[in-house]
Amino acid sequence: MSYKSLIYFFFIIVVSGCSSSSVQNNDIISLQRNLFSNKGFSLVYDETLFQNKIVSKKLDERGLLIFQKNLKKNSLVKIRNILNNKTILVKVGKNASYPSFNNSVISKRIANELDLDLTEPYTEIISISENSVFFAKRTKTFDEEKNVANKVPVNNISINDLNNKKEKKLKKTRKNFSYTIKIADFYFNETAFLMVKRIKNETKIKNPKIEKISNEEYRVYLGPFDNISSLQNSFNDINILGFENLEIIKND
Repeated sequence: MSYKSLIYFFFIIVVSGCSSSSVQNNDIISLQRNLFSNKGFSLVYDETLFQNKIVSKKLDERGLLIFQKNLKKNSLVKIRNILNNKTILVKVGKNASYPSFNNSVISKRIANELDLDLTEPYTEIISISENSVFFAKRTKTFDEEKNVANKVPVNNISINDLNNKKEKKLKKTRKNFSYTIKIADFYFNETAFLMVKRIKNETKIKNPKIEKISNEEYRVYLGPFDNISSLQNSFNDINILGFENLEIIKND
């Protein structure tokens, strides 16, 4: 048996036998090489969210702080409005609870600067400091199963002069809505199949799919979804498995 075959055989045994140490709650993983990034839907803050206990802490509506549960306080991040490619540089505020479906909570000022569409607030959060720390959630997945290299170039970041601008009315426009939920990428089709089997056995979801990205990359995903309600329901269903970085991907 060749060395490569031996490694592959051992890999399948480890995954199939479910014998791997999981990341403990609040464990901290330093991401000096692979900075944190996530694509999803931001939640635009207003006081009713705090009053109704949807968001656990108050956020200054005119400030440049965000809530992001995976990053430590004062982490420097870039937020990109994926639909128009506008970006802004902000900091992470205090640790706060908010719906798991959202990748962040942002102020109205930030939403205005990004010209964010309230019906489709699709954003990318990118940590840009090598000192940023990623707080991994408790998870049942295995390190051998995950391709965690989220390589996001951070070039040509510009900061607008925010002090001299009048507040713009947040957009509410309708566009073609089509998204998928990226669960994880795998090196082998066999491990992707094992993940699909696990999802069917442990959640209400019965139609996870596998897409071949390349000869050495297989993606397990859900969708496509043509409305935000079904997208959010499926996201919440799959989130019970404790994946640390589920992403929402817009379909072209």
